[in-house]
Amino acid sequence: MILVVDDDCSVRSSLKILLSRSGGYKVETAANADEALAAIRRGNIRLVITDMNFSSDTSGQDGIELLQKIKVLSPDTPVILITAWGSIPLAVEGMKHGATDFIPKPWDNRVLLDKIKVLAPTDDSNTDFNRYGIIGNNAKLISVLNIVKRIAATDAPVLITGENGTGKEMIALAIHNNSNRKEKPFVKVNLGGISRSLFESEMFGHKKGAFTGAVADRIGRFQLADGGTIFLDEIGELDIESQVKLLRVLQEKTFEPLGESKSVKVDVRVICATNAPLEEKITEGTFREDLYYRINLISLHLPPLRERIDDIPLLINEFASHSFKDNIKFTQSAINKLCKYSFPGNIRQLKNVVERAILMSDSNIIEDSDISLPKDKTNEFAALDDIERKQIIETLKLTGGNISRASAILGLSRQALYRRMEKLSIKI
Repeated sequence: MILVVDDDCSVRSSLKILLSRSGGYKVETAANADEALAAIRRGNIRLVITDMNFSSDTSGQDGIELLQKIKVLSPDTPVILITAWGSIPLAVEGMKHGATDFIPKPWDNRVLLDKIKVLAPTDDSNTDFNRYGIIGNNAKLISVLNIVKRIAATDAPVLITGENGTGKEMIALAIHNNSNRKEKPFVKVNLGGISRSLFESEMFGHKKGAFTGAVADRIGRFQLADGGTIFLDEIGELDIESQVKLLRVLQEKTFEPLGESKSVKVDVRVICATNAPLEEKITEGTFREDLYYRINLISLHLPPLRERIDDIPLLINEFASHSFKDNIKFTQSAINKLCKYSFPGNIRQLKNVVERAILMSDSNIIEDSDISLPKDKTNEFAALDDIERKQIIETLKLTGGNISRASAILGLSRQALYRRMEKLSIKI
């Protein structure tokens, strides 16, 4: 279901006709912010297209405020802003608040439909989705996989965020393996492990003799990924100078290997991942805002394992089934012990703990006494969360729910504040 929000009845009608007849979508309409939020609360909205002005004020603030509330109620729902008062600064402002795209009136029907196809494919577009080993039925994980299913067949750039060990690479592989590029290469690059001096050589290649030590031609990672997918892990660790070079390639889809004057054109889908707060890095000046918007058409946030406790027994069974021992069973008390732990290292740490318990035990039955865990800091984390929650709620009350003022008082970016509000279940 696509939600169209505009105070102009003719705009609502024309978009509904276009999307239903030409796009095959189900469409719901709303004339104002209150109707829109009511529709969001009822659920089943896959995409929002909203005007930015619902009054005589043409500043776009109406649309920004509605966007903020949508992102609190349904953070993963993509939002396209559409207005007759469009401008680049207004578009950037909307993107800062979490908008996925921005289209000025009058719109081009084909351009609009193409953008919507990326964000909300019709229901018959992905019937044979394969998880490729991703284990779990937690609601937050299912929400991520539903988005993966919708966007896998597109070429939209994707940014995957989440703590270390949450499975960002597996999500990237699921996107690639469910796409039309699955027969082509999937090339992983750990940007945190590439020095500034080697960045161009690693990513774009070089010719023999291009620099001291270049004793042979080298094909770069982008060229290796031609026709397929390149996965740029730890993109938050990339230095500013290298960010500029990467941005140029993403924009032009061409590059020149070191020592070569002829440009190389490549066709690659770009998936990035990070555990770093990129919005905060933008504020600090250590990450380029234009690069952020280039890689972040689709954003996927993987929940930490402590928010997926119901998936822990499934993961334990999966890891045990691949053990070097046969018929491994974990007792209920052992499973309960693991479910009560916070797992700061997430799935990667759980796998390590399970494998170590199996290795060290003389039996095929794993008891809770066989499981060795570091000191659990869950209670400490909970106490800190309570303190942070109270502080945010008090600040929002003080500012009358104004996100911009509250984020300034708290010393956070707006996106960082939204993320904390989502984590701590704070609603405006």
